[in-house]
Amino acid sequence: MSDTPKVIIIMPAYNTGHILETTYNDIPKAGISEMILVDDGSSDDTVAVAKRLGITVVSHERNGGYGAAQKTGYREALKKGADIVVMVHSDHQYDPTLTPKFIEPIAAGRADMVTGSRMLEGGALEGGMPLWKYIPNRFLTGLENLSFGTSLTDYHNGFRSYSRAVLEAVPFERFSNKFDFDTDIILQAAMRKFRIAEVAHQTRYRDENSQMPFGKAVVYGLKILNTIFKFKLHQLGLRRDDLYEAKAK
Repeated sequence: MSDTPKVIIIMPAYNTGHILETTYNDIPKAGISEMILVDDGSSDDTVAVAKRLGITVVSHERNGGYGAAQKTGYREALKKGADIVVMVHSDHQYDPTLTPKFIEPIAAGRADMVTGSRMLEGGALEGGMPLWKYIPNRFLTGLENLSFGTSLTDYHNGFRSYSRAVLEAVPFERFSNKFDFDTDIILQAAMRKFRIAEVAHQTRYRDENSQMPFGKAVVYGLKILNTIFKFKLHQLGLRRDDLYEAKAK
């Protein structure tokens, strides 16, 4: 990586036209080469707002899912020569002013990827995280750490940054198109012994932010359990899956 890494922000977006400008304005622009918004089939003015703000737009014809939007964003960022890619949610749920904290550990060579944590400094519940999300988060994060050999405090956080090396090493095109993409990429990074850092922050749970409804959250949790189950079967040699073959970085 060069002394001045090329940093590209990707912003998955689905009907966030009402809050996108607020998110954009809160992102510190110093050191950012480009912002790419991946519009995942929005039916509102998300694309028009992004173009007015000067954000590069890549659009899906139809909604493919959160993971599908990430795949497109990472593919485009790598194509444009990014050294560091930061995912900032366009709905303002995560505080965009913290973006430099997700860049610095990678730029300084202390980490290969960074993920946010609502748990590091406490306050998740005080910040408005519903109990029905908090309890499964604690359970699943503990189970994922035990299964994947990690020690993270919040597996289910969408504020992320990655070095180019991570995105080139992990087979992200094979990951889920849905929200469990975030677990898939941590697992694959951990398998390759990449260094994962965490940044403490609170998350907004307001009407203008995108919220996962209870039914989808249950499906999401079941998908995480399925990933753990498949990984452990592979580890035990009971059902081989080349996706879980540990390859060098």
